[in-house]
Amino acid sequence: MAIPRTTREYHLPNPGGLKSLVLEENPVRMPKSSEVIVKVHAVSLQFRDLLINRGLYPMALKENVVVCSDMAGEILGIGDDVEGWNVGDRICSNFAIEHLSGNISTKTFYSALGGPIDGVLTEYKLVPAHSLVRIPAHLSYEEASTLPCAALTAYSALFGPAPVKGGDTVLIQGTGGVSIFALQFAVACGATVIVTSSSDAKLQVASQLGAKHLINYMTTPDWEQEVLRLTDGRGVDHIIEVGGAGTLAKSVTAVAYGGWISVIGVVAGPGDVSSVPLGIMSKTAHLRGIVVGSVAQFENMNRLIEAQSLKPVVDRVFPFDEAVAAYEYLDSQKHVGKVVIKVSKN
Repeated sequence: MAIPRTTREYHLPNPGGLKSLVLEENPVRMPKSSEVIVKVHAVSLQFRDLLINRGLYPMALKENVVVCSDMAGEILGIGDDVEGWNVGDRICSNFAIEHLSGNISTKTFYSALGGPIDGVLTEYKLVPAHSLVRIPAHLSYEEASTLPCAALTAYSALFGPAPVKGGDTVLIQGTGGVSIFALQFAVACGATVIVTSSSDAKLQVASQLGAKHLINYMTTPDWEQEVLRLTDGRGVDHIIEVGGAGTLAKSVTAVAYGGWISVIGVVAGPGDVSSVPLGIMSKTAHLRGIVVGSVAQFENMNRLIEAQSLKPVVDRVFPFDEAVAAYEYLDSQKHVGKVVIKVSKN
């Protein structure tokens, strides 16, 4: 297929709501020597995308940015100096295109797609070859589009300084994209998983994916005490903390001595965290912030996905021309797993 001359893409000229997206048609340039041009087949949405559209994103945001960070596609053309990649290869790009390995830095932080730089909700996208990873062979483009942010964030949380292992107990808050991936990874490693949610129907999905203990935090508001009861007072080894300040104090109560709390979201809103420093200190627990992961971690994660034949949970797929509806569905919180936009028709 010839490299197209134009691409349709969703821009955000004036953040202020979910309907702020504007579909534009713009020229496509040829790839530089170290770049590839990708035909985007599918894009998945994140909670971050809702914050960006509403003008609530606290990080740097490019003016009139092309939105979204997570895509899967195929290579249409490669620059003269690119090695190891071929036209037709199925790929994802990393969330932060300059985060190749090791800890995040200022440079890599500001290379995050759909924020400081243009994102991927476009028909054709130019990216540096060093940001690419191969899609596991058993995954569709729609499934693979969920990997760059949600899956890699969950993987980074569970496979950091103290990797999850068989016999560990993991507490996962919610049933959104990161949470469902964390559930799948933890179960694949032989851990016992506890999941919290406000929906019994969503908890049943978590049970089908291998969660052993289910807690509805609407009917059990003191869920941290229930976690202690389920673990005979010991607490859990890992917590996937998606609530932020609104749930952090409860997580400190629920974590085991020497356990790990991975903070990856702020969906619960504000809360009293005055007890957190003393709680962390007295339990010799670890509070760790997670900002997705590197290309090297992405490659390691994909090996686990392939070895276990894991399949991402895709709740619903929307066509490219209904991107706003996809955002609205994500915002409704009716989903379990991921919401995806199908960009290419073939």
